[in-house]
Amino acid sequence: MPIVTRKSLSTAVLLVLVLALLYLGFLWSGIYNVGADDPHTRPMLMMMQTLRQRSIHARSRGLDVPDLKDPKLILKGAGHYAAMCTQCHLAPGIEESEIRPGLYPQPPELSKTRVDPRDAFWVIKHGVKMSAMPAWGGSHDDLTIWSLVAFLQKLPDLSPAQYTDIVARAPSDEDMDGGGHHHHGGESDDHAEGHHGMPGMAMPDAGQAPADDSHMHSHGSQAPAAIDGLSAKAVPAAEAVAEAFHVALKRGDREAVLALLAPDVTISEGGTTQSRAEYAAGHLGEDIAFLKDAQVKPLSLGSMPM
Repeated sequence: MPIVTRKSLSTAVLLVLVLALLYLGFLWSGIYNVGADDPHTRPMLMMMQTLRQRSIHARSRGLDVPDLKDPKLILKGAGHYAAMCTQCHLAPGIEESEIRPGLYPQPPELSKTRVDPRDAFWVIKHGVKMSAMPAWGGSHDDLTIWSLVAFLQKLPDLSPAQYTDIVARAPSDEDMDGGGHHHHGGESDDHAEGHHGMPGMAMPDAGQAPADDSHMHSHGSQAPAAIDGLSAKAVPAAEAVAEAFHVALKRGDREAVLALLAPDVTISEGGTTQSRAEYAAGHLGEDIAFLKDAQVKPLSLGSMPM
């Protein structure tokens, strides 16, 4: 059995002090780049991944899982997923988003992987430190979070058309406990108008069919848009429909919003163009969620024939 001498003990204490000073010096120096566009070193990445996985699993393993095959629960989760998750985790038919390329680590594409229900519930409710994953438990009850988990079990099996269909049939935010908050809650009027463009639209006079090659445009917070082939006398009706469109968004009435969009409408927003189905499956939920809490003060509304 080795004998611990005073000299060996002093050496050990000195080594610990030196290592501690080196560690503190490393932290204070700022030499490690925390920028999201500079990946972790391999040792740091392995340590963080292991820590995250073990921490989540240790805290989620005792959870009681409800019936995740309940159709109503799945349908409710579809609406919340479209409103809360597509910008980071994408969806069938949604290949990229504006925010996702800048995220590190990259969020998993949840339509391409099946997640453990208990782990998924814990992560959605509590979030993950130093990542883009928020703790939705602060604004959503457990039943709402379980509805998301239920939908995640079905998501990998959905085609783009099936995803669009189930999201279109999801209940409106007014019918959902907890609402569909996304990344825009609590923003001021000025910031809200510049940060998140609400689609506007223009339609012909009542009773007049929409033009075949219709286009809906949105730029920043401007509501006006145009449909090809409008006459000058259609302009007042266009403004009225634009106002009705925004009222329906604010009310969270998905059916009313979609009823105001022609089947072949194209929506230009944020530098991308979407079809009616793509908008219904993705950004529509975000627009509804944004307007649910935002206080918007319209400054002007105008339209012109094309």
